Amino acid sequence: MVAALRSLFVLAPGPPGPRRWIATRAALSMGIPLAALTLAGRPDLGLMAGTGAFLALFFAGAPAAERARVLPVIGAVLFGSAALGALLAPSPWLTAVGLVVVAVVGSAFAFAYRVGPPGPVFFVLMFGLSGMITSVRDGARVTEPWVFLTTLAGGLIFAYLLALLPAVLPSERARQPRQLREILPGPWLGAGEQWLVVRIAIVAALGAVISLLWVDPERAYWTVSTGVAVVGMSTVRNHSFARGLHRTFGTLIGAALYLALAPLAQLPWAFVLMLPLLQFTIEFVVARNYALALVFITPLVLLIAGAALGDANQLSTATERFVDTAVGSALAMASGVLRERTARQ
Repeated sequence: MVAALRSLFVLAPGPPGPRRWIATRAALSMGIPLAALTLAGRPDLGLMAGTGAFLALFFAGAPAAERARVLPVIGAVLFGSAALGALLAPSPWLTAVGLVVVAVVGSAFAFAYRVGPPGPVFFVLMFGLSGMITSVRDGARVTEPWVFLTTLAGGLIFAYLLALLPAVLPSERARQPRQLREILPGPWLGAGEQWLVVRIAIVAALGAVISLLWVDPERAYWTVSTGVAVVGMSTVRNHSFARGLHRTFGTLIGAALYLALAPLAQLPWAFVLMLPLLQFTIEFVVARNYALALVFITPLVLLIAGAALGDANQLSTATERFVDTAVGSALAMASGVLRERTARQ
């Protein structure tokens, strides 16, 4: 426990050079569509297209030729998650079932094919954001599903093309790329990975039920995505406890940062600059300190969600997300205890 607490304040060593370029690509994947469509008078579409930047987070350190082969697969999973979220959005109960399905199937896919960081959490987030952006208010969709999905597809394609841009460099062309079956080996789940999928299934089901019955059905995606992130991708014992601490403390500070940034985000061009800056910072620090990354992930997602729904009650939003995070983290850490007891038996 002492080591887990100490890890909150430690920056792991990491090469700043490659990470800087990875962070820049991620920021541009979000910032350019957002800025272009804001300039065209449609910041709402820019925000939707900007969510395609999630694609830039996968295989970020791989050669450009390998990204060219594997990112269409990841993009299809992200788009499929969004399409399912939009389809089920009118029904809270069906959305909850879909949330569990995406968490379990997305995790099984990520582990079986050795996808690597950031793992399955963005499949769950994409499902949740899609359901929220296309949710029903006063008998009508906030955004028509076809509008969101078409715009998202454009954002995914832009992020994909930007990820291939380094291929123009001679140093990139000299790197020998692997075949797709080598980049995504499998499908195969070892005993450790099977346990991770079981834990995610338990956490997702309990998180969805708790949100439906006692919290808020529309916030279930945050509780479940938190649980998925805390379970993580490591089969090392006590990993979830440390991740839970990082997630909880990072979200608490991130919620405070969101409250500070939210008034400034009401200015359109400040908002346009803010999101890619947050995205850059997340990618720059996430490999060194997860809690620090959460300080910036939290306001990024809350600003996107608030802008999509026109939510003006920032204090309530920040408080609710901290509660959701606490529930998801607690469930994930408890599932780690279950694994420990089963392993001892």
